Amino acid sequence: MEIGEIISDSVKYPTSDWTKIIILAVILLIPIVNFIGMGYVIRIIKGTLAGLDDLPDFDEVGELFIDGLKVLVVGIVYAIPIWIISAILGVIIGLISPASTTYIDTTSTALITTMIVSYAALIIAALIVGLIEIVAIVNMAYYDGDLGAAFRFSDILNYISTIGWGKYIITYIVIALISGIITLVAGFIGILIFFVGVIITLPLAMSYCYMFGSRSIAMLFSDALTEAP
Repeated sequence: MEIGEIISDSVKYPTSDWTKIIILAVILLIPIVNFIGMGYVIRIIKGTLAGLDDLPDFDEVGELFIDGLKVLVVGIVYAIPIWIISAILGVIIGLISPASTTYIDTTSTALITTMIVSYAALIIAALIVGLIEIVAIVNMAYYDGDLGAAFRFSDILNYISTIGWGKYIITYIVIALISGIITLVAGFIGILIFFVGVIITLPLAMSYCYMFGSRSIAMLFSDALTEAP
């Protein structure tokens, strides 16, 4: 399926039931309960991969909560490499910093260069890990919430290869841009109604973006999940 078709379908998808957008917005605002919201994202992915075009119901709340906790676990595990890289870079920069006070010309330049390269490398690593993590969550949903499926790295990389990194990254960027625009507009509208409106508009925007984004990613990978070797 082409990127334009995916985005077109996904943009309209949440508007099929505004009541569910409101329900998800409220759920996402409440600590602990918001795990149900993350579980609902998994349910959207499951439904899309199954070929369903309607927003799923908010029934079997316990299942939604557990699936939300699984998303948290996946997020923590995939964040570990980034934490390790951050710690290593912090040590390296820390070792260079004291010397920069003595040898201002050369060492301070080296420190600045090291910091720029280090942070650039960290951002790139975080983006790559994040892209893989998204597919891991899709794979977990595909296997009906099996947490182990989120760590089948060979399968995950096969799915991405089937689609192509280029197409995947472009789709991700488009999703991020649309979500960003929606959030900015919602914030602006909220400010216009004496700031209090932000409490209403931003959660609604976040709810819509969760639905739109999860639908888009699931549609992008629906073919790859069945065609990948």
